Amino acid sequence: MKPTSFEYRRPGTLDDALRLLAQSGPDAKVIAGGQSLVPMMNFRMARPDVLIDINGVSELDYHRRDGDILRIGALMRHADLKDSALVQECCPLMSEAYHYVAHGTVRNRGTLCGNLCHADPASEMPAVMLSVGATMVVRGIGGERRIAAEDFFQGIYATALEPNEILVEVQIPVPASRRGYAFEEVSARQGDFAMTLVAALLDIRGGRIEEASVAYAGVSDRARRLPAVEQALTGQSPSTELFDRVAALASEGFDLIEDIHADRQYRHDLIRTLTARALARAAERAQGHA
Repeated sequence: MKPTSFEYRRPGTLDDALRLLAQSGPDAKVIAGGQSLVPMMNFRMARPDVLIDINGVSELDYHRRDGDILRIGALMRHADLKDSALVQECCPLMSEAYHYVAHGTVRNRGTLCGNLCHADPASEMPAVMLSVGATMVVRGIGGERRIAAEDFFQGIYATALEPNEILVEVQIPVPASRRGYAFEEVSARQGDFAMTLVAALLDIRGGRIEEASVAYAGVSDRARRLPAVEQALTGQSPSTELFDRVAALASEGFDLIEDIHADRQYRHDLIRTLTARALARAAERAQGHA
């Protein structure tokens, strides 16, 4: 199939893009990389009346560190972020997760912000954003909003973004001290969407876990953190026994989805295995052993 007819607009500034979006109504769509939107248009799952191409808005093409914040603009491609020394320095969990994201052709065109707005429940980056406590900066004709990652993702292909708003920047806090991180995923093939994935961060001081952040995707209607798992880890000494116990808790924490790739029992087992594995690797890194 091919898309329904639409009007194509290519603004040169962010203000022009926001004006066009406000004037065009709720059936307008913003496009950057198009790796999610165009296939949906081809299948007529998305039928925009107006397509607003922001690739000419050069002010959105950046990533930089400002103090303790890593800022990533809406035009940053997956490929550039994957290979960025700055991302590796400021958010190594993100760099590790990028090895699982799609294939070279998709990464060369697709953008981080576009991926987050698409909000596929089996995608890697929403889980990473949850784990690192990212903030989404969105702009509309009426001003700017800041939305915590945990409030941004609201369901299958659903976010807190309003029809007249653009996700212009992602802000990722850069920790003052070393944290252990790990990303684990199982998919049918390399680059496919996840059947189950786990993104974990551990802050270990004095032999105890001071803070834990563990996010999942591919198992329910959206990427999610599990507060019960994080609370069970906090204040404890890292050990195989602890991680196995917490992994069992995690496997019971979801209303699991079932599809052609994996049934509920398989996802249940994957959550348990990948959680224990991710926590062990994150602990090793936090303690300087890896």
